[in-house]
Amino acid sequence: MKKLPIQTEPALWGAAAGAIIAIVIGFGFANWHTAGQAKSMSQEQSALATVAALTPVCVEMFKRDSQYEANLVELKKIDEWSRYNFIEKGGWGKMPDANKLDSEVASQCAATLVKT
Repeated sequence: MKKLPIQTEPALWGAAAGAIIAIVIGFGFANWHTAGQAKSMSQEQSALATVAALTPVCVEMFKRDSQYEANLVELKKIDEWSRYNFIEKGGWGKMPDANKLDSEVASQCAATLVKT
C-alpha cells in the first residue's frame, strides 16, 4: 500500500472544514433551502395566490345575489369568527366542480364584505 504525501491530511481537513463552513453560511445566512422547504414555501405561496384570486369572485357573487342587502345585514350581525360559515352555506365563491369553498377564501370574502 502506497503512503499519501504528508500534506494530504491537512488538505483533507481543510476541505472538510471549508465544506462545513459553506453549509453553515449557506443555510444559516444565505437563504439556501432544502427541497422540502422549497416545496413547503411554494405550497404556501400557491394557497395565498388562490385566496387572493378567489376572494373577489366570492365578493362579486355575494353582491349579485338577489338577497344582497338582507344577506349583508345578516353577515354583519354574525360574530367575526363564524362569518365564513355563512359564506360557505350561501355557496358564494364556490367554484364549479368544487366540493366546498375554501375556508380562508370564505373568511377573506366575509371580511371584505363587512368593510363595504
